[in-house]
Amino acid sequence: MTLEWLLIFALLGTVVGFFAGLLGVGGGGIMVPALTSIFLVQGIPVDKVVHLALGTSMACIVFTSIASMRAHQKNKAVLWHLVHKMALGVVVGTFAATFLAAYLNSSYLAIFFAAFMSYVAVNMFMKKSAEIQQQTLSTSNLVGSGFGIGAISALVSIGGGSLTVPYLSGRGINIKKAIGTSAAVGLPISVAGTLGYLANGWAVSYQQEWVFGFIYLPAVVIIAATSYFTAPIGAKLAHSLPVATLKKVFAVVLVLLAIKMLLSVL
Repeated sequence: MTLEWLLIFALLGTVVGFFAGLLGVGGGGIMVPALTSIFLVQGIPVDKVVHLALGTSMACIVFTSIASMRAHQKNKAVLWHLVHKMALGVVVGTFAATFLAAYLNSSYLAIFFAAFMSYVAVNMFMKKSAEIQQQTLSTSNLVGSGFGIGAISALVSIGGGSLTVPYLSGRGINIKKAIGTSAAVGLPISVAGTLGYLANGWAVSYQQEWVFGFIYLPAVVIIAATSYFTAPIGAKLAHSLPVATLKKVFAVVLVLLAIKMLLSVL
């Protein structure tokens, strides 16, 4: 890999980490379309490029989710009894969805990604509803919801925060604890997703060094390293910057990135 690509991946990791820390979202939303464009320039065939972007992004999220989980755990914002119950459904749903992703055409994956990111963007513009009374969540409800969250997360390569936080807060969980618990749920999602994309892409040949399954290892190492250090910076600035306004701007950026990916693949 040339110095030019090394710097590009480092810059991508810096941006991903900063916005993940600042806004609590953005990992896969930024990485997947950016990696798709980068891999196309590197000569990856169109019919295989989104798979490689999804798998590489998911592997990067393993490291950012660890950093995020540790930060929230220090603030005692993780409800572990919910994490443990959701984990089974999350792992099964995430791993199973990687098999579906492996057989889907890149065009369909790009369309699903763009549609989901548009949903995330709309939610960023909507006002938050008032807190509701906390509900008792059964084990079957948590496992089933975890399965759905994991499956969708695998198909768009995210840590699941844009799904887990609304799910928990909509059932009366304090928003800070919902975010912290979501960060912890993101770890089994990213690990299961990484293993799934690794296994399902093992027989696919990209004719490029350091590709394992649907994962491009150099990108993972560089993006994970730089994002790990910039995420805390974004988190600190979250208390001094106009986050509500930034989220709306970021929502527009997510949609534009998704459209860019669609135009590149279709």
